[in-house]
Amino acid sequence: MDAAMDKVDAAIIGFGKGGKTLAGALAAAGKTVALVEQSSGMYGGTCINVACIPTKSLVKSAALSAELGGSFEERAQRYAEAVAEKDRVVSMLREKNYRKLADNQAVRVVDGKASFVDAHRIRIERDGASQVIEADSVFVNTGARPFVPNIAGLSESSRVFVSETMLDLAELPETLVIVGGGYISLEFASLYANFGSKVTVVQDGSAFIPREDAEIAAAVLASLEARGIRVIRSAVVESVRDAEESTVVTVSVGENREELAASAVLVATGRRPNVDGLNLEAAGVGLTARGAIDTDGHLRTTAQHIWAMGDVVGGLQFTYISLDDYRIVASDVLGDGSRTTENRGEVPYSVFVDPPFSRVGMTEQEARERGYAVKVGTLPAAAIPKAQLLRKPTGLLKVIVDAATERILGVHLFCEESHEMINTVKLAMDAGVSYTTLRDAVYTHPTMTEAFNDLFAAVR
Repeated sequence: MDAAMDKVDAAIIGFGKGGKTLAGALAAAGKTVALVEQSSGMYGGTCINVACIPTKSLVKSAALSAELGGSFEERAQRYAEAVAEKDRVVSMLREKNYRKLADNQAVRVVDGKASFVDAHRIRIERDGASQVIEADSVFVNTGARPFVPNIAGLSESSRVFVSETMLDLAELPETLVIVGGGYISLEFASLYANFGSKVTVVQDGSAFIPREDAEIAAAVLASLEARGIRVIRSAVVESVRDAEESTVVTVSVGENREELAASAVLVATGRRPNVDGLNLEAAGVGLTARGAIDTDGHLRTTAQHIWAMGDVVGGLQFTYISLDDYRIVASDVLGDGSRTTENRGEVPYSVFVDPPFSRVGMTEQEARERGYAVKVGTLPAAAIPKAQLLRKPTGLLKVIVDAATERILGVHLFCEESHEMINTVKLAMDAGVSYTTLRDAVYTHPTMTEAFNDLFAAVR
């Protein structure tokens, strides 16, 4: 039996980056807001609870542990301490995010699973009870979840994890097999190798990180292998079975079959939009062919008064994209509608292997395929004084320039602190300046950013 129906100006489904920020903005504009979240462990969204923040906390701890070295037992103790520190940081940020909205008089945080009754009504169910909320406008920000392939024995194993559950593993695995060769896989491979696990990555494709520039991909692969991480390509995972002391992952490459013994198995084969159970068809909200919510440049769905933001729309799965999605939606419902997905500029990203690699813009291959006459510059990270000071000389930096206009087409940084450096390039690309602007700029010393003097001077 449904409880009495409430009426609000706006209902937001999902406590993610876009949703929580929009809730505050709508409240500040005088709107009444209901923010629905199905899990108290997800206040604040994916990034804070099961992605960016906890993984980067472990990445930092793993790097420090690698410098200290020691026996596996010593490393395992540091790992347990790192997990506890990660939990502390996550809990603190989750509570901070909850209180910021729960203490707002205009916002009501509602716990429960939401589904559409019709275009304006949402049913929220929890512990066998339900209530219905009616809203003038609805915003869907339900994120994405790990995709688990259908592999024999996978669901029966007690040692199989996805990225979200792996973060709660309190005991350092001596051997870790990772199924999947994408960015999440590589981050976990790198951090566990730094903690002292023996790591094997199994991927189905023949090319390593095929979306990246070929030279950068080769440099990243060489670095991982030099650190003892094994990457098996063109592989098929046939089955997973638990033995007494380990889990056996049977892998075949062509006619060759191999059994890998693992203390833990991480499945990192991508993420899918969280749309199950929302009953979107009742509201007239359509999906794309890939199962994401279909939106236009203003993030409006196929229903006139319903918007969607973040990973559920099937675009780039970064928390800063979800934040920019908030800006686009806020522009549409509270502003002049001028901000769209088409004018947010270049989107940089970083993958936190050790050292991290970061990218903005096109690869050399993409630029040539699109018909550009290009100039290219490269610089080994070992040539950067700050990299030597940090004792992190591994890596390669690369830039691709339009020979006709001298504008930057793409920059790829595989080096320490690349995640900070790449933002400077993004601003330069958005401003449309010549590559010579970065080449001739005055930078502080010693810094990683001053490498731009030499990197852009190498353009030929």
